[in-house]
Amino acid sequence: MVVKTAQSAGFCPGVKRAVEIVYEQAKAAGGPVYTFGPIIHNEEVVKDLAARGVQVVEGREGLLGCRDGTVIIRSHGVSREIYELLEQNNIDYVDATCPFVRKIHRLVERHSAEGCQVVIIGNGSHPEVEGIRGWGVPGRTTVISNEEEARNFAVSGEEKVCVVAQTTFNNNKFQELVEILAKKGYDIIVLNTICDATHKRQTEAREISAQVDAMIVIGGSKSSNTQKLFEICKKECENTYYIQTFNDLDVTKLQSIGSVGITAGASTPNNIIEEVQKNVRNEF
Repeated sequence: MVVKTAQSAGFCPGVKRAVEIVYEQAKAAGGPVYTFGPIIHNEEVVKDLAARGVQVVEGREGLLGCRDGTVIIRSHGVSREIYELLEQNNIDYVDATCPFVRKIHRLVERHSAEGCQVVIIGNGSHPEVEGIRGWGVPGRTTVISNEEEARNFAVSGEEKVCVVAQTTFNNNKFQELVEILAKKGYDIIVLNTICDATHKRQTEAREISAQVDAMIVIGGSKSSNTQKLFEICKKECENTYYIQTFNDLDVTKLQSIGSVGITAGASTPNNIIEEVQKNVRNEF
């Protein structure tokens, strides 16, 4: 069997940086270490950190119970309100926000202050998008995730519109939604803030899945960027399988397959990718 593994599979720079920060803090901290939400959307990494004493907290009340230790802001970033809460309550924190996400915070803050209606193209329930939204002016920041929402979007003719994207959003879908907004004739600024690593990962996944008989996409069940990879690969290769570890793969489905492609989301550790690659080769 021919096995093609995407070179871009696995941790992106922002995730790698965030995970390293947490492990360093877990080793060096003199008190409890907390992450505001799971540091990344990968259950295996979160389990390993929990075994090292790192606790996950959620919401404002969860943060207020962290005065005895250090809070780590995850790679997805948070709203301005969360920073204010931490500082006002003298809670120690380490900021592991992805630099690309932090850049979007600054863009949204600036364009909102200049009077723009900000449109975030992304998944409204994703923590990255929730954080980005928290840097815009309330009531003047909108999240759009699909064609229907794009077609229904409206502002007064005199308002300027600034469009940004969730860093891990599907690039082709972003362009489609921007095209719908552009046809409305607004004074519009489009800032494609999908990170280069995401674009490269999606492009490579699309190319490999078009060349193989089966495609394996590895990532956490709650990973937004992995779900988008799965959607991209599924369009090119009907036999596309979404797994978290090799144990999730039904190898009987690959018995008559001549070639397999492997890719992985930005929060998938290399050891899991290597395990899948090794076992697929050994099984067939």
